[in-house]
Amino acid sequence: MSVLLRAEGVGKSYTLRGRRVDVLRGVDLAVRGGEVTALVGHSGSGKTTLLHILGLLTPPDSGRVVVEGTHGARPVDTSDLSDGVLADLRRSRLGFVFQSYNLLPQHSALRNIVLPFLGRRGEGETRARELLARVGLAERADHLPSELSGGEQQRVALARALINDPLVVLADEPTGNLDAESEEVLLGLFRELADEGRAVVLVTHNPAVSNAADVVHRLDKGRFTAPAEGAPAENAVERVKTESAE
Repeated sequence: MSVLLRAEGVGKSYTLRGRRVDVLRGVDLAVRGGEVTALVGHSGSGKTTLLHILGLLTPPDSGRVVVEGTHGARPVDTSDLSDGVLADLRRSRLGFVFQSYNLLPQHSALRNIVLPFLGRRGEGETRARELLARVGLAERADHLPSELSGGEQQRVALARALINDPLVVLADEPTGNLDAESEEVLLGLFRELADEGRAVVLVTHNPAVSNAADVVHRLDKGRFTAPAEGAPAENAVERVKTESAE
């Protein structure tokens, strides 16, 4: 599997009540196409911070994030890029799914999906309708978010994440507000995306989600923990399906 996104020696700290808190400590991570990767760990372990750094939303204090080139293009070291260039990279290479959906309440499902599209509006609407059909919501295009269930809103959010055909999809607790049936549907869609060659990275507390992943990274005190005894290892990565830490 080819590496699509890489973190090298990433560190991040914050100041809390006058005290420095090291959230990430020299983390290395390679995200590969064709795989669903889960980031697990207790609250405060650094997994969401790592996801935001991978997604070019938060800069690391140390280390770097490299977006690997496609179709023969050179890898992009994002360390010294301007905010505008980073925004362009996010829109063109990465797709985001959040626990709270982040849909605009005044816009229809279709319009929410079209808004980030980089091409012409007409082309975007055609693609948005295709994506709505893919996530099983073709008939809900004109509905407002308030007229959709939580599971339907999250599927709209996933369709929006896919509007620019990203190679990497990043999701922060995407099933956290969903019932078991909606969770199963969403996990099936993530698996389809990985099977197409995309990389899917999920932050989760949910064992059902981490059990569905190909790769599980456990974070503790800002570092990856060692894999379970007997499990194949690469940079403290478990390449087996395993239960997530509580």
